[in-house]
Amino acid sequence: MLIIGIETSCDETSVAFVEVKVPRQARDKTRNFQLRVLSNVVSSQVKLHAKFGGVVPVLAARKHSENIDKVFKLALKESGVSKKPDLIAVTKGPGLAPSLLIGVNFAKLFAWSINRPLIGVNHLEGHIYSNWLKPIREFSISLATPDLAKRDNSSARGGSPRARQLSKQIRFPAVVLIVSGGHTELMLMKNYGKYILLGQTLDDAAGECFDKVARLLNLGYPGGPVIDKLAKEGNQSRFIFPSPLINSKDYNFSFSGLKTSILYFLKGNGFNFSATKLSASQEQLRKDICASFENAAIKVLLKKTLRAAQEFNAKSILVGGGVAANSFLKAAFLKNSDAIFPERAYITDNAAMIAAAGFFAYQKNKKQNFNWREVKAEANLPLPVSRVKIKD
Repeated sequence: MLIIGIETSCDETSVAFVEVKVPRQARDKTRNFQLRVLSNVVSSQVKLHAKFGGVVPVLAARKHSENIDKVFKLALKESGVSKKPDLIAVTKGPGLAPSLLIGVNFAKLFAWSINRPLIGVNHLEGHIYSNWLKPIREFSISLATPDLAKRDNSSARGGSPRARQLSKQIRFPAVVLIVSGGHTELMLMKNYGKYILLGQTLDDAAGECFDKVARLLNLGYPGGPVIDKLAKEGNQSRFIFPSPLINSKDYNFSFSGLKTSILYFLKGNGFNFSATKLSASQEQLRKDICASFENAAIKVLLKKTLRAAQEFNAKSILVGGGVAANSFLKAAFLKNSDAIFPERAYITDNAAMIAAAGFFAYQKNKKQNFNWREVKAEANLPLPVSRVKIKD
């Protein structure tokens, strides 16, 4: 089975070709599928939007329109395939409406032209299933036994921590933390496609907070990677910033207060980083603020995720979304848990994760007619979740 994934939800244009194989020796009751990423091309618009301090929807859509055909052709060339795909998966939401429309319309036209099924994928599910994509670009799952999603351990031989981390099994129920520029959600994943929302941000998303703090520190856009880099040379204990809701009994988050506290801290102490060239002491001060900010933000993410895993007897902890690339966040989680992170190539927005999510959705609803006419772009598309009531 050959799947094409298409992603244009924000400012990355991406197309991926993913091949699915069923081993001959596998029986119907234990069907182990092997998914192999043949190509995953991503065209980023970061430089275009950096001068505006954030993504400009109209410009993003225009760039998607210019790039998508070229990205598709490059992904096709890199994949080395010559046959028609069996399934096309495209991000239908959530995201920027103008950007989503470019990908959805491209996918619909392509599906119509080759008479193939088209499935619309929730972008957040893509981030969840990015955890099944491994660096050897191959993994196995069993739909009949959802507790097992095992990777071929022969590729993880050796003693490196990275190899050991990637050889972990993903088992259900799993607690899933999605942290990105637009979303911060904590969920309980009971099975493939079955989610219970435990908590979410009440205001700013974690990644959004990183960008806003970076702006206060005159670090440019996007802020996450720059803060992460500077924080490595900073003292996280020099300043104490609040971690809102860290002691609340629910699983919700709040980051606007943290951003505001840093704003008042900078104003109250007369700190200004707008100069073109900073002194050595100013540079170190900024690094210490970055490290202290990261400590405050990540502390609450870690504490609530671990508490949820304990309360709901989770067998796995999965982290996804762009903020999962933060080195301090990853180190904190791996020090305190057996959390599983996506391979770095699949952390930020990409089409391989959309193809993977599309495959799971297709397997779950095989009898459904995935007609291209039914796929619509939905900027505010919610993840299909049920909710759990947290005891006071």
